[in-house]
Amino acid sequence: MSASRPGLGITWIVAMAACFACSDTLIKYMGSLLPVLLLLWARYAFQAGVMALWLARRGWAGFTCAHPKFQWMRGTLLLITSGMSFFGLQLMPVAEFTALGMLTPVVVTMLAAWVLHEPVSRVRWALVCGGFVGALIVIRPGSGVFGWAAIFPLLMALCYGGFQVMTSRLASLERPYTTHFYTGFSGAMMVTPLLLLNAPEIVVAARAASAMQIALVLAIGAFATVGHLCLIFAFGTAPMATLMPFIYVQIAWALATSWLVFRHVPDGWAWFGMAVIAACGAASAWLNTRRLVSVVEADTIYD
Repeated sequence: MSASRPGLGITWIVAMAACFACSDTLIKYMGSLLPVLLLLWARYAFQAGVMALWLARRGWAGFTCAHPKFQWMRGTLLLITSGMSFFGLQLMPVAEFTALGMLTPVVVTMLAAWVLHEPVSRVRWALVCGGFVGALIVIRPGSGVFGWAAIFPLLMALCYGGFQVMTSRLASLERPYTTHFYTGFSGAMMVTPLLLLNAPEIVVAARAASAMQIALVLAIGAFATVGHLCLIFAFGTAPMATLMPFIYVQIAWALATSWLVFRHVPDGWAWFGMAVIAACGAASAWLNTRRLVSVVEADTIYD
Protein backbone atom coordinates (compact mmCIF):
# COMPACT_ATOMS: atom_id res chain seq x y z
CA MET A 1 0.00 0.00 0.00
CA SER A 2 1.27 3.45 -0.84
CA ALA A 3 1.17 5.96 1.99
CA SER A 4 2.41 8.90 -0.09
CA ARG A 5 -0.98 10.24 -1.24
CA PRO A 6 -3.05 11.05 1.86
CA GLY A 7 -4.97 13.78 0.01
CA LEU A 8 -6.22 11.29 -2.57
CA GLY A 9 -7.07 8.78 0.16
CA ILE A 10 -9.11 11.38 2.04
CA THR A 11 -10.92 12.24 -1.20
CA TRP A 12 -11.89 8.59 -1.61
CA ILE A 13 -13.11 8.49 2.00
CA VAL A 14 -15.27 11.59 1.51
CA ALA A 15 -16.72 10.01 -1.65
CA MET A 16 -17.39 6.79 0.27
CA ALA A 17 -19.21 8.73 3.00
CA ALA A 18 -21.37 10.47 0.39
CA CYS A 19 -22.28 7.14 -1.22
CA PHE A 20 -23.26 5.56 2.08
CA ALA A 21 -25.31 8.61 3.13
CA CYS A 22 -27.16 8.54 -0.20
CA SER A 23 -27.75 4.81 0.15
CA ASP A 24 -29.13 5.20 3.68
CA THR A 25 -31.43 8.03 2.63
CA LEU A 26 -32.77 5.98 -0.28
CA ILE A 27 -33.28 3.01 2.04
CA LYS A 28 -35.42 5.12 4.35
CA TYR A 29 -37.37 6.63 1.45
CA MET A 30 -37.95 3.36 -0.43
CA GLY A 31 -38.77 1.49 2.79
CA SER A 32 -42.10 3.30 2.82
CA LEU A 33 -42.88 2.09 -0.71
CA LEU A 34 -41.45 -1.44 -0.96
CA PRO A 35 -40.74 -4.30 1.49
CA VAL A 36 -37.49 -3.69 3.36
CA LEU A 37 -36.54 -7.34 2.88
CA LEU A 38 -36.62 -6.82 -0.89
CA LEU A 39 -34.37 -3.77 -0.59
CA LEU A 40 -31.91 -5.72 1.56
CA TRP A 41 -31.72 -8.59 -0.92
CA ALA A 42 -31.39 -6.25 -3.91
CA ARG A 43 -28.53 -4.39 -2.25
CA TYR A 44 -26.45 -7.56 -1.81
CA ALA A 45 -27.49 -9.10 -5.13
CA PHE A 46 -26.41 -5.95 -6.97
CA GLN A 47 -22.98 -6.05 -5.33
CA ALA A 48 -22.56 -9.77 -6.05
CA GLY A 49 -23.60 -9.32 -9.68
CA VAL A 50 -21.32 -6.36 -10.38
CA MET A 51 -18.32 -7.95 -8.71
CA ALA A 52 -18.97 -11.29 -10.46
CA LEU A 53 -18.76 -9.53 -13.83
CA TRP A 54 -15.56 -7.81 -12.70
CA LEU A 55 -13.90 -11.02 -11.47
CA ALA A 56 -15.05 -13.00 -14.52
CA ARG A 57 -12.45 -11.17 -16.59
CA ARG A 58 -9.82 -13.31 -14.85
CA GLY A 59 -11.74 -16.53 -15.21
CA TRP A 60 -12.34 -18.91 -12.32
CA ALA A 61 -9.16 -17.77 -10.57
CA GLY A 62 -10.84 -14.51 -9.66
CA PHE A 63 -13.43 -16.37 -7.56
CA THR A 64 -10.99 -18.62 -5.74
CA CYS A 65 -10.73 -17.92 -2.03
CA ALA A 66 -8.41 -19.53 0.49
CA HIS A 67 -10.74 -19.24 3.48
CA PRO A 68 -14.41 -19.84 2.52
CA LYS A 69 -15.54 -20.24 6.14
CA PHE A 70 -14.02 -16.87 6.94
CA GLN A 71 -15.85 -15.33 3.99
CA TRP A 72 -19.19 -16.67 5.21
CA MET A 73 -18.49 -15.53 8.78
CA ARG A 74 -17.70 -12.04 7.49
CA GLY A 75 -20.77 -12.06 5.27
CA THR A 76 -23.01 -13.11 8.17
CA LEU A 77 -21.77 -10.35 10.46
CA LEU A 78 -22.09 -7.73 7.73
CA LEU A 79 -25.58 -8.95 6.86
CA ILE A 80 -26.69 -8.59 10.48
CA THR A 81 -25.19 -5.12 10.52
CA SER A 82 -26.99 -4.21 7.29
CA GLY A 83 -30.26 -5.67 8.60
CA MET A 84 -30.08 -3.42 11.65
CA SER A 85 -29.47 -0.49 9.32
CA PHE A 86 -32.23 -1.22 6.79
CA PHE A 87 -34.93 -1.80 9.40
CA GLY A 88 -33.69 0.81 11.87
CA LEU A 89 -33.68 3.57 9.26
CA GLN A 90 -37.43 3.12 8.89
CA LEU A 91 -37.87 4.22 12.50
CA MET A 92 -35.27 6.97 12.96
CA PRO A 93 -34.03 10.03 11.05
CA VAL A 94 -31.02 9.32 8.83
CA ALA A 95 -28.62 11.75 10.54
CA GLU A 96 -29.30 10.60 14.11
CA PHE A 97 -29.18 6.94 13.07
CA THR A 98 -25.87 7.48 11.29
CA ALA A 99 -24.36 9.22 14.31
CA LEU A 100 -25.35 6.42 16.69
CA GLY A 101 -23.99 3.84 14.25
CA MET A 102 -20.67 5.66 14.31
CA LEU A 103 -20.08 4.37 17.85
CA THR A 104 -18.25 1.43 16.27
CA PRO A 105 -14.70 2.60 17.13
CA VAL A 106 -15.56 2.98 20.80
CA VAL A 107 -17.22 -0.45 20.73
CA VAL A 108 -14.04 -1.89 19.17
CA THR A 109 -12.02 -0.41 22.05
CA MET A 110 -14.39 -1.93 24.59
CA LEU A 111 -14.40 -5.37 22.96
CA ALA A 112 -10.63 -5.35 22.57
CA ALA A 113 -10.34 -4.95 26.33
CA TRP A 114 -13.07 -7.39 27.37
CA VAL A 115 -12.80 -10.10 24.72
CA LEU A 116 -9.18 -9.93 23.57
CA HIS A 117 -7.80 -8.71 26.91
CA GLU A 118 -5.77 -6.00 25.22
CA PRO A 119 -4.46 -3.14 27.37
CA VAL A 120 -6.54 0.02 26.99
CA SER A 121 -5.25 3.39 28.13
CA ARG A 122 -7.21 5.80 30.29
CA VAL A 123 -7.53 8.14 27.32
CA ARG A 124 -9.20 5.44 25.23
CA TRP A 125 -11.56 4.52 28.11
CA ALA A 126 -12.42 8.22 28.44
CA LEU A 127 -13.29 8.30 24.73
CA VAL A 128 -15.48 5.20 25.18
CA CYS A 129 -17.38 6.91 27.98
CA GLY A 130 -17.61 10.13 25.98
CA GLY A 131 -19.02 8.32 22.96
CA PHE A 132 -21.76 6.69 24.99
CA VAL A 133 -22.57 9.98 26.72
CA GLY A 134 -23.02 11.46 23.24
CA ALA A 135 -25.35 8.59 22.36
CA LEU A 136 -27.41 9.21 25.49
CA ILE A 137 -27.69 12.89 24.56
CA VAL A 138 -29.02 11.96 21.11
CA ILE A 139 -31.39 9.27 22.41
CA ARG A 140 -32.45 11.00 25.67
CA PRO A 141 -33.94 7.89 27.33
CA GLY A 142 -37.39 8.50 28.75
CA SER A 143 -38.00 11.55 26.59
CA GLY A 144 -39.96 9.60 23.98
CA VAL A 145 -37.83 11.08 21.17
CA PHE A 146 -36.76 7.71 19.70
CA GLY A 147 -37.64 5.07 22.29
CA TRP A 148 -36.87 1.45 21.54
CA ALA A 149 -35.93 2.26 17.91
CA ALA A 150 -32.48 3.37 19.18
CA ILE A 151 -31.72 -0.31 19.75
CA PHE A 152 -31.14 -0.77 16.00
CA PRO A 153 -28.14 1.56 15.53
CA LEU A 154 -26.67 0.48 18.88
CA LEU A 155 -26.89 -3.20 17.92
CA MET A 156 -25.48 -2.31 14.52
CA ALA A 157 -22.45 -0.67 16.15
CA LEU A 158 -22.00 -3.65 18.48
CA CYS A 159 -22.19 -6.24 15.67
CA TYR A 160 -19.86 -4.30 13.47
CA GLY A 161 -17.45 -3.73 16.31
CA GLY A 162 -17.24 -7.50 16.80
CA PHE A 163 -16.71 -7.89 13.08
CA GLN A 164 -13.79 -5.48 13.12
CA VAL A 165 -12.14 -7.15 16.10
CA MET A 166 -12.42 -10.57 14.46
CA THR A 167 -11.03 -9.47 11.11
CA SER A 168 -8.22 -7.45 12.66
CA ARG A 169 -6.98 -10.61 14.37
CA LEU A 170 -7.16 -12.67 11.19
CA ALA A 171 -5.35 -9.99 9.14
CA SER A 172 -5.39 -9.85 5.34
CA LEU A 173 -6.15 -13.31 3.97
CA GLU A 174 -7.88 -12.68 0.65
CA ARG A 175 -7.81 -10.39 -2.39
CA PRO A 176 -10.06 -7.39 -1.66
CA TYR A 177 -12.11 -7.72 -4.85
CA THR A 178 -12.74 -11.42 -4.21
CA THR A 179 -13.79 -10.61 -0.67
CA HIS A 180 -16.05 -7.86 -1.99
CA PHE A 181 -17.80 -10.40 -4.23
CA TYR A 182 -18.30 -12.98 -1.49
CA THR A 183 -19.64 -10.33 0.88
CA GLY A 184 -22.42 -9.60 -1.61
CA PHE A 185 -22.90 -13.24 -2.62
CA SER A 186 -23.16 -14.62 0.92
CA GLY A 187 -25.50 -11.81 1.94
CA ALA A 188 -27.80 -12.42 -1.03
CA MET A 189 -27.81 -16.19 -0.42
CA MET A 190 -28.73 -15.80 3.23
CA VAL A 191 -31.54 -13.33 2.53
CA THR A 192 -33.03 -15.41 -0.33
CA PRO A 193 -34.79 -18.00 1.94
CA LEU A 194 -36.43 -15.16 3.89
CA LEU A 195 -37.47 -13.61 0.61
CA LEU A 196 -39.06 -16.90 -0.49
CA LEU A 197 -40.95 -17.22 2.80
CA ASN A 198 -42.55 -13.87 2.02
CA ALA A 199 -42.85 -14.53 -1.71
CA PRO A 200 -46.54 -13.52 -2.18
CA GLU A 201 -46.01 -10.08 -0.63
CA ILE A 202 -42.67 -9.59 -2.42
CA VAL A 203 -44.06 -10.57 -5.83
CA VAL A 204 -47.06 -8.26 -5.51
CA ALA A 205 -44.87 -5.35 -4.44
CA ALA A 206 -42.31 -5.99 -7.21
CA ARG A 207 -45.00 -6.12 -9.91
CA ALA A 208 -46.58 -2.91 -8.66
CA ALA A 209 -43.26 -1.04 -8.54
CA SER A 210 -42.81 1.73 -11.08
CA ALA A 211 -39.76 2.09 -13.31
CA MET A 212 -38.54 4.96 -11.12
CA GLN A 213 -38.87 2.85 -7.96
CA ILE A 214 -36.92 0.01 -9.56
CA ALA A 215 -34.22 2.47 -10.59
CA LEU A 216 -33.99 3.77 -7.01
CA VAL A 217 -33.69 0.22 -5.65
CA LEU A 218 -30.81 -0.39 -8.05
CA ALA A 219 -29.32 2.93 -6.94
CA ILE A 220 -29.21 1.64 -3.35
CA GLY A 221 -27.04 -1.26 -4.49
CA ALA A 222 -24.95 0.98 -6.71
CA PHE A 223 -24.23 3.53 -3.96
CA ALA A 224 -23.32 0.76 -1.50
CA THR A 225 -21.08 -1.05 -3.99
CA VAL A 226 -19.29 2.10 -5.15
CA GLY A 227 -18.90 3.21 -1.54
CA HIS A 228 -17.17 -0.07 -0.69
CA LEU A 229 -14.84 0.30 -3.65
CA CYS A 230 -14.01 3.88 -2.65
CA LEU A 231 -12.99 2.56 0.75
CA ILE A 232 -10.73 -0.06 -0.84
CA PHE A 233 -9.12 2.59 -3.07
CA ALA A 234 -8.68 4.90 -0.06
CA PHE A 235 -6.80 2.26 1.93
CA GLY A 236 -4.64 1.68 -1.12
CA THR A 237 -3.41 5.27 -1.15
CA ALA A 238 -3.06 6.34 2.52
CA PRO A 239 -2.59 4.83 6.01
CA MET A 240 -5.67 3.84 7.98
CA ALA A 241 -4.72 6.09 10.89
CA THR A 242 -4.86 9.05 8.50
CA LEU A 243 -8.17 8.06 6.92
CA MET A 244 -10.36 6.70 9.72
CA PRO A 245 -11.26 10.02 11.41
CA PHE A 246 -12.56 11.32 8.07
CA ILE A 247 -15.19 8.57 7.95
CA TYR A 248 -17.16 10.80 10.33
CA VAL A 249 -17.86 13.19 7.47
CA GLN A 250 -20.66 10.70 6.74
CA ILE A 251 -22.66 12.38 9.52
CA ALA A 252 -22.45 15.67 7.61
CA TRP A 253 -23.52 13.98 4.38
CA ALA A 254 -26.39 12.28 6.22
CA LEU A 255 -27.54 15.63 7.58
CA ALA A 256 -27.51 17.09 4.06
CA THR A 257 -29.32 14.22 2.32
CA SER A 258 -31.87 13.92 5.14
CA TRP A 259 -32.70 17.61 4.83
CA LEU A 260 -32.91 17.49 1.02
CA VAL A 261 -35.27 14.50 0.95
CA PHE A 262 -37.19 14.70 4.24
CA ARG A 263 -36.57 18.32 5.31
CA HIS A 264 -35.48 16.92 8.68
CA VAL A 265 -33.30 19.10 10.92
CA PRO A 266 -32.04 17.66 14.27
CA ASP A 267 -32.81 19.66 17.41
CA GLY A 268 -30.11 21.34 19.48
CA TRP A 269 -29.50 18.40 21.82
CA ALA A 270 -29.17 16.02 18.86
CA TRP A 271 -26.62 18.34 17.24
CA PHE A 272 -24.61 18.41 20.47
CA GLY A 273 -24.78 14.64 20.95
CA MET A 274 -23.72 13.96 17.36
CA ALA A 275 -20.75 16.31 17.78
CA VAL A 276 -19.67 14.44 20.93
CA ILE A 277 -19.98 11.06 19.16
CA ALA A 278 -18.05 12.31 16.14
CA ALA A 279 -15.23 13.76 18.24
CA CYS A 280 -14.85 10.72 20.51
CA GLY A 281 -15.34 8.26 17.67
CA ALA A 282 -12.83 9.93 15.37
CA ALA A 283 -10.23 10.02 18.14
CA SER A 284 -10.94 6.38 19.04
CA ALA A 285 -10.70 5.35 15.37
CA TRP A 286 -7.35 7.08 15.04
CA LEU A 287 -5.98 5.41 18.18
CA ASN A 288 -7.41 2.02 17.21
CA THR A 289 -5.94 2.09 13.71
CA ARG A 290 -2.54 3.09 14.98
CA ARG A 291 -2.59 -0.16 16.95
CA LEU A 292 -4.50 -2.43 14.57
CA VAL A 293 -2.34 -1.82 11.48
CA SER A 294 -3.05 -5.27 10.09
CA VAL A 295 -6.76 -4.71 9.46
CA VAL A 296 -7.96 -5.89 6.05
CA GLU A 297 -8.24 -2.99 3.62
CA ALA A 298 -11.94 -3.59 2.89
CA ASP A 299 -12.96 -4.59 6.41
CA THR A 300 -14.35 -1.29 7.66
CA ILE A 301 -17.38 -1.52 5.32
CA TYR A 302 -21.03 -1.74 7.40
CA ASP A 303 -23.73 -0.78 4.89
